[in-house]
Amino acid sequence: MADTRKAPFPFNPYDHLPEVPTFSLTSTDVTDGQTLPVRHASKVLGIPGGEDLSPQLSWSGFPAGTKSFAVTCYDPDAPTAAGYWHWAVADVPVEVTQLPTGAGAAGSSDLPKSAVMLTNSAGFTGYVGAGPPPGHGAHRYFFVVHAVDVESLGLGGDTDPIVLGFNLFMHSIGRAYLVPRFEVAG
Repeated sequence: MADTRKAPFPFNPYDHLPEVPTFSLTSTDVTDGQTLPVRHASKVLGIPGGEDLSPQLSWSGFPAGTKSFAVTCYDPDAPTAAGYWHWAVADVPVEVTQLPTGAGAAGSSDLPKSAVMLTNSAGFTGYVGAGPPPGHGAHRYFFVVHAVDVESLGLGGDTDPIVLGFNLFMHSIGRAYLVPRFEVAG
């Protein structure tokens, strides 16, 4: 059996979840498969030019029966067994189909009042930008909008994104992806 630990992009973390319909996700800030602009990288994690600025996201074509959305950003290539959660928002109302650049800032007024922003892997509520270890290679950042079959998942802001993921396992009826990459030279 081949050792895949160093293989580039060995897996999609959503492949082992129940298959659900996909829908459209676009951004004026990031492009699927392309390099994440440095302003969306992390000042907190020490990336020069990083601003911890969440990208603009717009979505459409989600399944009938959608009652809310969750928005997440996850790096499965982080050097941990659990990956790294950069952003997690639950309970975005179904009538909201876009978030502006910077909506992931702590205390942002750009999120709907009912939305709940969760604690990220850096330990604070909000978006933390890309910050892979120097020389670790390109990491993928899965920006995902999840169509949810309930208006609220009933989670608080101190909830770990892994708990959100467990709830999404039971309540996702659609999923849309954008997966830019980011790398820091060693």
